[in-house]
Amino acid sequence: MKNLSLSLGLFLAAAFSMNFVSTANSEDTALAGAEIALDKDVHDYGTIAKGSDGSCYFTITNNGDAPLTITRAKGSCGCTVPDWPREPIAPGKSAKMKVTYDTNRPGPINKSVTITSNATNAPTKIVRIKGNVTATPAN
Repeated sequence: MKNLSLSLGLFLAAAFSMNFVSTANSEDTALAGAEIALDKDVHDYGTIAKGSDGSCYFTITNNGDAPLTITRAKGSCGCTVPDWPREPIAPGKSAKMKVTYDTNRPGPINKSVTITSNATNAPTKIVRIKGNVTATPAN
């Protein structure tokens, strides 16, 4: 009877420890990889004059433990043009993405840029630009 109890106890201990190791390894794997973070989700131009500089910048930081590669950044229309870093962003490092809006179009600005990357926390991230372009040309 003692042998049966001892065998059962050892079996349960082994099963529990294998489950614990398996869970720990899957958690480590889930946390590994590139992680994207941005300094802001929205850039507000406020009120700007027609023909003025429509450029703004978003700072992209890699908070993960593998290089962050941005494979695509696409504006919601032809008037919003992103220029993203083509080189991988190392863990703990940052890079800037320039977004240029065509300010020769008077009226409200409410556009977006969709960023596609290998980030484990957000493979697709959307940032926005907003503001208003007045009909008065910039001097």
